[in-house]
Parts: sequence; structure tokens; C-alpha cells
Amino acid sequence: MSLSERDVMDALRQVAYPGFTRDIVSFGMVRDLTVNSGSVSFRLHAPGISPQIAQSILAAARAAVLGLPGARTVDATLASVDAAERHAPILPGVRNVIAVASGKGGVGKSTVAVNLAVALARGGAATGLLDADVYGPSIPMMMGIDEQPRLDHAGERIVPFERHGVRLMSLGFLVPADSAVIWRAPLVSKAVKQLLRDVEWGELDVLVVDMPPGTGDVQLTLAQNVRLAGAVIVTTPQDVALADAIKGVAMFRKVDVPVLGIVENMSYFACPHCGTRTEIFGHGGGRSEALRLDVPFLGEIPLDAAVRDAGDRGTPIVAADPSSPQSAAFEGLAMRLLASPGVVPPSGPGPARRRVPFS
Repeated sequence: MSLSERDVMDALRQVAYPGFTRDIVSFGMVRDLTVNSGSVSFRLHAPGISPQIAQSILAAARAAVLGLPGARTVDATLASVDAAERHAPILPGVRNVIAVASGKGGVGKSTVAVNLAVALARGGAATGLLDADVYGPSIPMMMGIDEQPRLDHAGERIVPFERHGVRLMSLGFLVPADSAVIWRAPLVSKAVKQLLRDVEWGELDVLVVDMPPGTGDVQLTLAQNVRLAGAVIVTTPQDVALADAIKGVAMFRKVDVPVLGIVENMSYFACPHCGTRTEIFGHGGGRSEALRLDVPFLGEIPLDAAVRDAGDRGTPIVAADPSSPQSAAFEGLAMRLLASPGVVPPSGPGPARRRVPFS
């Protein structure tokens, strides 16, 4: 029985990327495959991955192919990174990129990302917000923008919107609101790279990235193309959300991205009339998992109708009612993040000092 390229690719599809449910073929890592009389040769394209993880993937891929009937030799190597890719940073003016992620949807990740960004800006950090949730972008609604962005005078770069002191961009500005985004992995990765590279972000202290839930192409694309200061994992206290949050922590650790901590959203409900505190989804799970996983616990965000209503009206609670207890929770989160190890602190008094005029 002769060995075919299809046989080899089928075997490589059994090799999962560490920390992800996807395989290395679907992530587009296998390059230059040749099969000749049982001799197999291919390269693995693994930019932004630590040498240890890259070597472990390479060893697993080589073993998978050698286990095929008819495979005599396997020449598997790591593809060298292009010089331009190695020396041209994709976000040269951004001091910190912080991913806000969750293991599952419905935990309020975007609400946390939006209010965190506004809190950082109000605290004096030049802040950007990138909506990388390509399948369900919600930043346009939550920031009150219903229009398309413009290009600079050269027609080369997209000018981000600015609301509440935050520069922001989303795929939701570029596709009709009632259209479903149905893209295969290469298109998703390309879209994320364009939102990073083709937007005139200027100089920022922090770029907050609202990630899609789960572990997939966007997470890997970001980790491979941008030096992340770290990731924030958003969860609710209930067990099903915590189980997925654990997977999120594991995924970022696999791609050598520091986990800055866990945020417990919808932590409790405080009655606005009598002040009674009710733990609707349970309580304390985020703190206990952070302790078990040896990552910081960044705080509790209450479940409150005012937070939901503010987001629906396009003015996040931190901007709509900055003196509220709900805003104080997000401002505390912002301060703790800026004090995290590996996060470069803002270098000046606030966004105005670093404002870049857009041509």
C-alpha cells in the first residue's frame, strides 16, 4: 500500500495544538508537504510559539506520521520566521495588549472588556479597545456607534472611533448588523490581523482585546502575532462556567501568555431597595479556582440591571455613572491590572498627552 499526502494529512489532523481542541492542520501549521515512496517531508509554521511547545508539537507530528503503514522516513522541521515578520512589530506604539477572554459565552466578557477600557481611560491610561469577537461583535452597540469607520487621507489605514476616551474598532463596524459571519479559519485569522495592523491605533498605554469565547483561531492568531502582556479570564460563580474558565487558563499557559487573573462576573445581586445581597449563581467559585490554579483573583463584579441597561443604551456604566458602586468595581479591576507583574505602567498623566492627530 503506497502512502499518500492525504494519508499524512489525516494523521496530522489527529495532532491537537496544546491547550486547544483544534488540530495543527486546521490551524494552518503544516507547510510544504511532500510524500515520495514512503519518505515524508513537511515543515511546521509556528510563529510566536515558545521553542519548547513548538518542539513538542513537532515530535507529536513526526510520531503520528511514522505510525502510518508505508511510512519509512519523516523529515519534519520548524519553518523559519520571515525576517520582516520577526523585526516589524504589529503594534509598535502599544505598550500593553491585554486579552479579555472566557471559556464560554454568556458570562459578560464583553461587558467587562468595555467597562475595563473606559475605567483605564478615566484613570489616565491612553486606551484602545479591539473587538476581536468576529462571530458576535457587541462593542458597537455597547459603545453607542452605528456607522462605518473612515480611512485616513492616504487611504491606507482605518481611523478608529473614539468614545469615552477610548479608541475602538470592531468587525461589527465593517459588516451589516443583521449579517451572520460564516468564515473558515484562514479568513478569521486574516480579519484579526487586519484589525491589528491596518488600524491607526497611534500610541496607547493599553489595548484591551475582547476575545470570542472558547479556544480557537482568534486566540492563537493573537498569541502568534502580538506580544500579550497577559490575559484576563472572565467567569461566573456557577460550576459550568468555572469548568470552561479552567480550560481558558490552560490554553493561555500553553501559548506562553501570562494569565493576569480571574474576574468573577455576576458575582452577587444587591437589591437596590433593601440592600439584601443574593448570590444567584452561587458565590466564591472564581476566587477558589484562582487560588487552586495559582493565578490572581482580580475581583467580583455584581449582577446589576444598571450595568446591563447602560450597555444596551451605548454608554457603559463607568461612563454613565462613574460614582456608582458598579463603576467602582471596574475601576478597582483596572487598577489591579495596571499593577500586575509584566504590565508596563502608563508613562504620563493621561490620554491627552499622547493623542495622535489622525490625518
